[in-house]
Amino acid sequence: MDETRFIVAGRFIDGSGADVGRNVFLQVKDGIITAIGSAADLPRNEGAAIDDLSHCTIVPALVDCSVSLSRSPSVDRRVRFSAEEADLAKKEAMLARHINDCHAHGVLGVADSDDMTGLVARYLGRMEQKSIIDIRTSGRLCRSGQDCAGGDSAGSDFLKIGYSGDIEDEETPYPRMNYEGLCRVLQHRDGKKAVVVANGQQQVEEALEAGCDAIEQGYAMGEDNLRKMADKGVLWIPSVLRAKNGLDGAGSGGDVCCRFSQRYVAPGKPVPGAEAFWKKMLAEQLNQLRFARKLGVTTAVGTGAGSVGILHGESMVEEMKLFIKAGYSLEETIHCASENGVGFFGMEKLGRLMVGRQATFLIARGTAKQLPRKLSYLEGIYIDGEPSTAYRKNPVKTA
Repeated sequence: MDETRFIVAGRFIDGSGADVGRNVFLQVKDGIITAIGSAADLPRNEGAAIDDLSHCTIVPALVDCSVSLSRSPSVDRRVRFSAEEADLAKKEAMLARHINDCHAHGVLGVADSDDMTGLVARYLGRMEQKSIIDIRTSGRLCRSGQDCAGGDSAGSDFLKIGYSGDIEDEETPYPRMNYEGLCRVLQHRDGKKAVVVANGQQQVEEALEAGCDAIEQGYAMGEDNLRKMADKGVLWIPSVLRAKNGLDGAGSGGDVCCRFSQRYVAPGKPVPGAEAFWKKMLAEQLNQLRFARKLGVTTAVGTGAGSVGILHGESMVEEMKLFIKAGYSLEETIHCASENGVGFFGMEKLGRLMVGRQATFLIARGTAKQLPRKLSYLEGIYIDGEPSTAYRKNPVKTA
């Protein structure tokens, strides 16, 4: 594309955390934003293409910092087991659906982990940079020194270490890595950034002392660890939705799945004490997130999509709502859901909308006050200054 295109937006959120702009135009050439200004000052260039989105809000593309594209998020255990035992063709079809689900909800960048079978790596090898979303992968999740030394992460973009089990897993079949093992792994990471899944005051403290670059989950880690993260510039991916899903399913003992701000719960027997436990976990995590904002801890949105009931793409809005519940403004939340993940994982073509950056953004019909809910049903997606050929506002369902 070599022509100049003008895009007029009624509301504009650039992803920097700044206030919403009103009646803004973007000037785009060769896929790059070359000017941003008031729509009242729109240059009158004869023949220039003008896209009138004055009835819409523009926001940067979203980045989910915690997904597993190769895992089924189904609440039905039989479906999950079937997906694990499926042949390669069916697994690749499921992976393609998850990638399409991310794109359809404006999640154009993901950090993928726990690719046990190398499915994502094979996909990326075939696509040769032509994927509809930007994927950064850690390969197999490191749960022990042997995992991390096994060569599974040799071609990965970052390292992800399970120093704790996921907060919703009461028991894990894997032996926990000890502190000495964690230090050894981080000392031999070949310059890659390391995300450590850690919960509890001691384990988060040990991960920080060992020199990790990001903490994922961080439940019950305490205020002292948050202060250390602020001082050291360590990223936090709080994954609050895991606790919200646990609470929503606790009353029936079933699994819960978020879909367009509603909840679907699989039947089951109530687990004694589960509701009180998850209510406490959720409240504590929201309080920690509130304190992290006060301290200036760099936070990013990561949903854990691929875990039970956490759907690829559309769970992003649910996690963003929890950031807002913790006291983040809409603009701050979008900054966490875009630019912070972009900066950490090096996704150069996504992120903040500013002069000199790619004109890749989402279009939500209506006003900023209707966000983030409206991001569940986008009006459109622009890639490098032009409408995405992969996005369909009203997709045609086929048998």
